[in-house]
Order: sequence, then C-alpha cells, then structure tokens
Amino acid sequence: MAPDRYQPVEVSRRIDAPAELIFGVLADPGMHTTLDGTGMLRGAVTTEPVTSVGDVFVMKMYYVEHGDYEMNNHVVEFELDRRIGWEPEAGRGHPATAAGSTEPTRWGHRWSFVLLPAGPRTTVVTEIYDCSRAPEEARTGMQGGRVWLKGMSETLDRLASVCAEKAAGRE
Repeated sequence: MAPDRYQPVEVSRRIDAPAELIFGVLADPGMHTTLDGTGMLRGAVTTEPVTSVGDVFVMKMYYVEHGDYEMNNHVVEFELDRRIGWEPEAGRGHPATAAGSTEPTRWGHRWSFVLLPAGPRTTVVTEIYDCSRAPEEARTGMQGGRVWLKGMSETLDRLASVCAEKAAGRE
C-alpha cells in the first residue's frame, strides 16, 4: 500500500485545564511515564523540558519482542501551548542499533499533541499518530496506527487526571 493511503489516527478529549498547563505536562519527559496508556514507557533519561524544534529527549522503553531499550525522540513540532510532536529513533538497546542491523533507526513516524483552547480553563487535546512514512511492514503490523488507539485514549484520560490535579493545586 502506498504511503499516501495511510492517514494519521487521532483521538481527542476535552480537558478541564488551560492549554498552558497541559502543554507544560506534555513538554516534560518526566511526566510521560505517568501519562503512557500503552504500558511501554519505563522512565525518562532526559529530565529537562522540551523547549523547541530540534530538542531530543530520551525515554526508557520495554516491548516484549525487544526487551528493555531506549528511544531518542526528535522534536519536530513545537508551538508553545498549542502543538508538540516528535519522531522516535531507535536508541541504546534497540535491535535496530545492533551491529549488523539493516533496520532503519528512524522511520519518520510521528506522535503529536494539538491543543485547542475551548474556554479560559478548558482545552480540547488531540493526540495524533502518523505512521505514513514508516516502512510498509511496520505500517501493516500497526494496522496503519490503529493498534495505538486504545493506548492513545488512555493517555488522554491520564493527561486529564494529571492536569485536573495540577489545576486544583493552582487555585
């Protein structure tokens, strides 16, 4: 199937928190394990918040077929309080980085969050996964990204809970 036949998958949720609070949580790699709805994240190697396109943050991961490994996430979208996105690259311990591997370390697939204010203390958050540039075998195995929809919904639920607690602490 041609790359243009794969469309990004997305999940949206209304969150009772201002966009700047939500964005701050998303830009903090240390919060990603708390937010993760896939169960694959194990911790942040990078402790500094993301501040611009070009930043790279490293996350510890686990996947049954790979064991423990790291992903280097290259920030490719950054609009303060509105949009943040990154393209993962296989890092330390990932099979693609093993000697002799011919697997690409960076597929061009992308995770993004778009924040749309819907009032002074409410934001619609959309998580988007785009695998249109990933290798055909990976796109097929991920059903064009649809395998992540449940985890994306869970991530937004967790984001809403974390932000509700933070918003309550601000008042």
